[in-house]
Amino acid sequence: MIRYVLLLSLLFFITVNSQGGIVVLNGLTHIYQTDKGQVYKGKIEIQNTGDSPQSVKLYLQDLTYSYDGTIHYSAPSTNKKTNSKWIKLNSNLVNLKQKEKTEIFYEITVPDSTSLSGSYWSTIIVEPVEELLPFNNKDGLQITSIVRYAIQIITNYSTQNLKPALLFKHIEVDQSTGKKHVKIALENSGLLFCKPTTSIEIYNKISGEKVAHLFSQAMGLLPGTSKYYPIDVNDVPNGQYKVVLYATDQDQNTFALEVDMEI
Repeated sequence: MIRYVLLLSLLFFITVNSQGGIVVLNGLTHIYQTDKGQVYKGKIEIQNTGDSPQSVKLYLQDLTYSYDGTIHYSAPSTNKKTNSKWIKLNSNLVNLKQKEKTEIFYEITVPDSTSLSGSYWSTIIVEPVEELLPFNNKDGLQITSIVRYAIQIITNYSTQNLKPALLFKHIEVDQSTGKKHVKIALENSGLLFCKPTTSIEIYNKISGEKVAHLFSQAMGLLPGTSKYYPIDVNDVPNGQYKVVLYATDQDQNTFALEVDMEI
């Protein structure tokens, strides 16, 4: 099962009781190969790791994201590739004692349609319900963070003859963290969820000698979305290079591009 982590930290201008801690135990991406008219069952395992009781709400949202850093969560059925109408949760609210674990079950009912093709998705949001407390005579507003989990539910339908389509959207050398990284933005322009890795072959521009072959981590990429795949080049000496970029998915489908680059 492919797992891809997405966490949202939300800042609320309120006082909250943050003694509790919620964790999802069985992964943040659930993927199903589906057929029309069939029903699939899954579950979300969560635990209250805190020392006090904690209520947790669950609800559906659609998701898109871009390499420019934007992550957009929207109401169910606002994304044309949503499967939110297919998903039914057995509970939208659970109350957990300290250290307690529980399971929330869901069903996916795939439409009886022959017009579907590709990957469809939405997210189940798992969010602590925080107790509002008085300000305790403190002046001003108190700020705290609440972490919620976004669990991607991806359903692949009639994908046997589909191939991924990856585009190189942007390439840059970034030194903002004090180390050098080549950041490669990939866009999934196809219909199929995939998990690509990027790599670069670096050649001396004058001699043609290969200097390095470096890789990024593999990360999931939904259709119509894009994200950066950074590669550490801190050990590559500064200079002008000929660079071959590769994007390779989990089935070894490969896309390539040659560029001149100053590192």
